Amino acid sequence: MARDTESIEREIEAARNRLANTLDELAVRADPQRIADNTKKAIFAKLNQPQVKYSLIGAGALVVLVTAVRIFRR
Repeated sequence: MARDTESIEREIEAARNRLANTLDELAVRADPQRIADNTKKAIFAKLNQPQVKYSLIGAGALVVLVTAVRIFRR
């Protein structure tokens, strides 16, 4: 059973529309500014967790203490 040209043209147009939508979605996902913003938000969210925040504060205080001890021992 042969398909008519109108049916084939509709299928081609539908395939074009799906391809255009896919390309638009890929363009949005691959936007460097969007990726940078999402990464920045993820990092700040991770750093604001209490375990991470207080661990970094403690490590920073330790570095300052060790540096001060080394300076005053000279």
